[in-house]
Amino acid sequence: MREIAARPLTAAGFAPFGDVLEISGAPDKIINQGLCGRHHDRATLDFGPGGRAGISLFDAEPRSLPYRLEMVERHPEGSQAFIPMHREEWLAIVAGPGEVPGPVQAFLVAPGQAINLHRGTWHGVLTPLHAPGLFAVVDRIGDTTNLEEHWLEEPMLVTGP
Repeated sequence: MREIAARPLTAAGFAPFGDVLEISGAPDKIINQGLCGRHHDRATLDFGPGGRAGISLFDAEPRSLPYRLEMVERHPEGSQAFIPMHREEWLAIVAGPGEVPGPVQAFLVAPGQAINLHRGTWHGVLTPLHAPGLFAVVDRIGDTTNLEEHWLEEPMLVTGP
């Protein structure tokens, strides 16, 4: 079985797949009577024609490393953001674009980070590494099917760094 080592999530390393949402640098604006820094417009949301933004809550069961990856999925009609509602590390698995997934990469998402996957990006299922596995998910709501699954010919093993 092929092994993939998860590495820490960085904006540069994740750029081909989407946006890293985190506080970095000085805020764009100070608001709320000077007590809150606004780090503005950190993700490119894309809901395609006929879609709208929706916020859902996901409650996923924690997994552990090493993690057996058997399937990836993508959403061809819109982006998808995963925003943890906890302060625990979690795993983001992505694969290169195309009709079939390209090379698979895995990232350890640190507390205080979230991700926004570009439209059509192949990715693993939501993979918290600790309880609770509660996430807010911002994605496309519409009448058409926005999910494609691809089962790997041979499972992969995702390990820690």
